[in-house]
Amino acid sequence: MLPSCMAYALAKHLMPGSGSVYTHARFWKCALQVNPCTYAGDYRGTDHRMGAEDYAAAMQDVCRAEGIEVVGLADHGSVASAQHLRTVLEAAGIVVFPGFEVATSEKVHWVCLFSEDTDAQTLERYLGRLRLTDTSDGARPTTLSGHELLGNVQDELGGFCFAAHVTGSSGLLKEKQNNLWTIPQLRAAQIPGSVDALDKYDKYKKILHNKDPHYRRDRPMALINAKDVDQPDTLRDSGASTYIKMTEPCFASFVMAFKDPESRVRRSDRMNKHHYSQICSVSIKGGYFEGLSTKFSGHLNAVIGGRGTGKSTLLECIRYALDIPHKSQDAIQQGDQIVKVNLGQGGEVTVKVRSATQNMTTYTVTRRYQEPPRVFDEHNHQSQFHPRKDLLPSMEIYGQNEIHELANRPDALSQVLDRFWAGAVKQQAQLDQAYRKLKKNSDQLASARDRKDDLEQRITQLPKLEEQVRLYKGQGLENQLKVVPLLERERQLPPRVEEDLRCLHNGLQGLEESLPELTFLSDTALEGLPHAQQLRQVRQILQQLSSTIGTTLNQLRTEVAEAELQLKALAEELAQGQTALQQQLSQEFAKLPGLAGKDGKQIGHTYQHLLRQIEAVKPVQNQLETVDTQLQHLEQARSNLLKEIEGIRRNRTETKEKAVKEINRRLAGKLKVSLCVDGFRQPLHDFLQTIPGIGERKTAWVDGAQELTVCELATAIWEGKPALIAKTEAWGQPLTSGLADTLVRMSPRQLDELEAVDLKEHINLELNVAHSGETENYRALEHLSTGQQCTAILHLLLLDNQDPLIMDQPEDNLDNAFIAERIVQELRAAKTRRQFLFATHNANIPVFGDAEWIGVCSGSAQRGTIMVEHQGSIDRPVIRDQVTSLLEGGKEAFTQRQEKYGFSS
Repeated sequence: MLPSCMAYALAKHLMPGSGSVYTHARFWKCALQVNPCTYAGDYRGTDHRMGAEDYAAAMQDVCRAEGIEVVGLADHGSVASAQHLRTVLEAAGIVVFPGFEVATSEKVHWVCLFSEDTDAQTLERYLGRLRLTDTSDGARPTTLSGHELLGNVQDELGGFCFAAHVTGSSGLLKEKQNNLWTIPQLRAAQIPGSVDALDKYDKYKKILHNKDPHYRRDRPMALINAKDVDQPDTLRDSGASTYIKMTEPCFASFVMAFKDPESRVRRSDRMNKHHYSQICSVSIKGGYFEGLSTKFSGHLNAVIGGRGTGKSTLLECIRYALDIPHKSQDAIQQGDQIVKVNLGQGGEVTVKVRSATQNMTTYTVTRRYQEPPRVFDEHNHQSQFHPRKDLLPSMEIYGQNEIHELANRPDALSQVLDRFWAGAVKQQAQLDQAYRKLKKNSDQLASARDRKDDLEQRITQLPKLEEQVRLYKGQGLENQLKVVPLLERERQLPPRVEEDLRCLHNGLQGLEESLPELTFLSDTALEGLPHAQQLRQVRQILQQLSSTIGTTLNQLRTEVAEAELQLKALAEELAQGQTALQQQLSQEFAKLPGLAGKDGKQIGHTYQHLLRQIEAVKPVQNQLETVDTQLQHLEQARSNLLKEIEGIRRNRTETKEKAVKEINRRLAGKLKVSLCVDGFRQPLHDFLQTIPGIGERKTAWVDGAQELTVCELATAIWEGKPALIAKTEAWGQPLTSGLADTLVRMSPRQLDELEAVDLKEHINLELNVAHSGETENYRALEHLSTGQQCTAILHLLLLDNQDPLIMDQPEDNLDNAFIAERIVQELRAAKTRRQFLFATHNANIPVFGDAEWIGVCSGSAQRGTIMVEHQGSIDRPVIRDQVTSLLEGGKEAFTQRQEKYGFSS
């Protein structure tokens, strides 16, 4: 996010005894054409009714109110009149670039600005070299042409010129001076507002967009707002100021900004705010980076340094503090070793973050080695939030070679793309819930099927038992022992009574537990609520209801208890009667004639036992009907769940297809993304290999089966071997007879598990491997080199994400040409909407990416640091020297390469 002007001061941090120190580049609000007190009367014919002191004080107040930190003073061909205003502004901490406005011999007005340490006497000498035709009239033109003036001011005097009010009177475009517009040394032109706002100047829009062949420039002109300020209130106009990115506000950095205006120069209309998460700062106690403390930019950050100076260590410490996992086993081992070596002796990492998920609130995360991370809010109160799950849920960190891991893991690549699917989290939650229901349904079905099998097994015993009973009846026992079957039927009834009583007790207990718990409506809970009186009435009604039900429950329990006493007495009486009857039967059994070596008593007891078994089995038929009904309901519920899952998956695919279209639009000419529905088959491989007799080789057919769906596969297996072979033939991958036999022998539970396998969409990537200017040539991910695969994936990683992206030496697997042509350009476009932190040896990223913060790691094998003076952007000479030395092999090596390549400076 581009911070507001008033927040810019927060980028400074004070070092004891050293004054203000700036550690990263940011946008400074600059009013570049402010005039002194006398200007309005001399050149506008207006009177603001202020003396020099009041005018200067008012200017100072407005600058403070509007967050203006840099001012360019530029009266017409005059210096002395601006001196008092300059003194007042500088005393307020506002940086002043002194200068003047001059008309060229073509009568085109240009503003000339000079370094903040240029005194008035020096400026007067500069004016003397400009050949003004009338020094008493600053509006009169010099005899120097625009080209000569540029050479004089910029090349000889070290100043900077921009074309003033180019669409207005005495403006370069108004005067149709295309010969001046196309001078390469002229880098900036002032327009009154945004380009789109120039409706009545349509003839200029083509020029300003660098599309008019008569005004065509190799480098587009930097278009700035610098309204001619003649009174303090004019400073409040958005067209009076421009934002210039500098590490610290000084003329050298100001001039350098116009060498890369696309990144470093912004009009107010381009200062869009974007809300995204940021790692604000990192500090480390103990270990390799003992005492390290650094503040990052919210945009592009680059850690550079010689090998072994700790670049990877710093990133791993950040990862460890935020508890963000690695992407592969090798990376886990390497990362854990780095953290152990560098934090293992009581080290502690503290990371301050601003979370977009938590409404841009700032939190401090602290973690000691082998301890969980702790999160503190802005008031230093410990929070229950987790740094990764709650503060930075979409943050991505990739160590060396971890990007390449994505190319070999379609599931991980799919997760990278999930952030582009609108509603992906909600859809996945719905799908997860549906699959949980399906799993529960599978468990219930398995239990019901087992119950049915058990009941059917018991029912199959009934014909045998009845046949045995008929043998005894054939011996004339039925008439003699006709009370026996009645007694056995009677024995089945008391347990049923006991079961009904247990259900009754459970029902009463459930009703009691369902009574309202009214703590949530207590006086304490209602204190201060706007409608507490009505809520107290609600509580009173519920209390009365609970009391009434409680009284009724007590009455019911009393009645149940009385009934149980009566039933107990009857049960004892019944048991005594059954015992007495059994004794009589035993006596009767003894009177029976022997049969097949058994005496009468044995025959009677065997007959009674058979009848008891029959009576026990008879109710099973009713139970089986109940179980069948239950199975029908469960199977219907399963069918409904499968339809629901299919609907969610269909919506997921439609959502992803829409997102793919948008990605392809944004990456046109670079990358093509496509989806293959049900194309990610690894979950099906994994499931099939759990079936005995099916190994990895026997699941190879899965990947080649066209239009395979899990639902159709499960149905074909249910239908049997011929149907299965026919279906796989239709998919172009017919199964062997043996494999088909194995699959159709799957149990119902296994088939339920098969139906729950989710085949996600497979992501296909095709990279345009042609370089700039060549015909597009797209190649599939699996046919790319390692570097090209990483380039393809990096295109995706740089797209939308509100949380930071951290990468360790991404250039290791990337082609330099692709970095310069594509990746850097995407970084420049994305860094105002997302924070990046790279550890790199490649100059393209920090230099052409125009990193706002470059930190130079230095140190030995025992101790590393990033000194405060070695932090900043490329506009700081010390940083520029370090970049040249570390990334370009030194100035001499860079110059030699430049000469050998034949490039002119």
